[in-house]
Amino acid sequence: MVREFKLPDVGEGLTEAEVVNWLVEVGDTVSEDQPVAEVETDKAVVEVPAPVNGTVREILAEEGEMVPVGEIIITFDVEGEPVEESGDAASADDTETAVSAVDEGTDASTDGESGGEVSAKGGRVFAAPSARRLARELDVDIETVAGSGPGGRVTEGDVRAAAESGGADESGGPAETAEGTEPAVRSATREVTDEGDDGADTESVPADAHPGGAPEAAGRDRTLAAPATRQVAEEEGIDIDDVPTDEIRDGEPFVDAEQIRAYAEAQRAAQQADAAAVQQAAGGGAVDTETTPEGEVERVPYRGIRRTIGRAMENSKYTAPHVTHHDTVVVDDLVDTRARLKPKAEERGIRLTYMPFIVKAIVAALKEHPVLNSQLNEDEEEILVKHYHNIGIAVATDAGLMVPVVKGAGEKDMLTIASEVNELASKARDRSISREEMQGGTFSVTNFGAIGGEYATPIINYPETAILGLGELKQRPVVEDSGASETPRASGEPASGEVVAKHTLPISLSIDHRVIDGADAAQFANTLMEYLQNPELLLLE
Repeated sequence: MVREFKLPDVGEGLTEAEVVNWLVEVGDTVSEDQPVAEVETDKAVVEVPAPVNGTVREILAEEGEMVPVGEIIITFDVEGEPVEESGDAASADDTETAVSAVDEGTDASTDGESGGEVSAKGGRVFAAPSARRLARELDVDIETVAGSGPGGRVTEGDVRAAAESGGADESGGPAETAEGTEPAVRSATREVTDEGDDGADTESVPADAHPGGAPEAAGRDRTLAAPATRQVAEEEGIDIDDVPTDEIRDGEPFVDAEQIRAYAEAQRAAQQADAAAVQQAAGGGAVDTETTPEGEVERVPYRGIRRTIGRAMENSKYTAPHVTHHDTVVVDDLVDTRARLKPKAEERGIRLTYMPFIVKAIVAALKEHPVLNSQLNEDEEEILVKHYHNIGIAVATDAGLMVPVVKGAGEKDMLTIASEVNELASKARDRSISREEMQGGTFSVTNFGAIGGEYATPIINYPETAILGLGELKQRPVVEDSGASETPRASGEPASGEVVAKHTLPISLSIDHRVIDGADAAQFANTLMEYLQNPELLLLE
């Protein structure tokens, strides 16, 4: 039997996903729960597992195509399972649907001629994703369209023809012949069409070419061919039982090498046409280049993670009035402390960066200034001040900026935070991070200084109300200020007013001014800088 598999909701409330990569090909044997495809949601790339043990029969979604949740993306041939009846017995939200195989020996007329048409009632009509999309656009029921492609596949040309003719017969049954007396059997005329050449090269075989019955349709159980012909089929990757033919030998269908090559070429042309149509209709996932009078222009699809980031930034910027507080903190002691602890952390297999110190300092400052760890509930007209600390860490990836979250950072020690930050950043970069690992943040930090630069205006990770931006940590000239103290200077200590080189860290704190005042931001920044200047204070947290 054939088992259809629909794209499941791989995220919370997901409505569509992009097929990034197929991990299997037609004819592959798969096991239940074996990954068969990678799809990109609005946050990450996730693997889609096979629902059953079986053989891949057909792949119905192209790489780079945006597929709605619930649409069939792949079918499997499954042995040993009973045929499941369609109708109310199947759950509407099941991600897999079983359909019975079509009896190819169904009588098509009273004179004993057999038809190979796949009935929309008894089985699924096979069509390329681009043909299905075109059918939806033209309001054509694809289940009633007779396919002229290889193996009865419905092509875009078939859909357009159906639209121009006003659709199929309203009764849903087979169309009648010109005389109006005999059902027209689609397999009675087999066409091999080069879709890449506007269908100009077409070979048609009339049904009456062979007395006693119509030629066999694609998908036969038995086909005669010479050993050399079978070798050609193997080289072309063609199932010899799928090749249309009008020649009968010893009562069995017979194919030769030329028919194999023509069929293979037609399949390749159809696939290329489908892929081109998918790219044109959906952006294709690939970069499209065009030449304008001013020069070359690349058209890059705006979707997936990039589109999600854009919408989130737009929502935040135009919802929360941003104010950014800038300052610089001297971190010589932090640099020394990290240098002393780094070898100890490496002995435990953990890479110790500055980020764990900064996360701990942020949590300590948030405890003293909790309004920066809040969320505005506009519907209820209230501010939700959160007394737990989930710190989002912005990570630059090839697909755009992602913000994994260290949950419960206030309850974790330095090495645990370091380990989680490293793991989450690695998972974000290789696109294996889950949606759950990027949700629930209460405050975020972004380290643009790792690339270069001192100050910026980071956009708040809405619905949070504050985000800390970090500039480049490096030595800069600093004017020594020893204040009004009359304590004698130690030997080698710089005099007041002397310019010296010190490690400094520029910070940029953006706040939602609806919730947080500028004074709150300045006080939070002062507290944060105190912890960063004196990292030993973090031992008290």
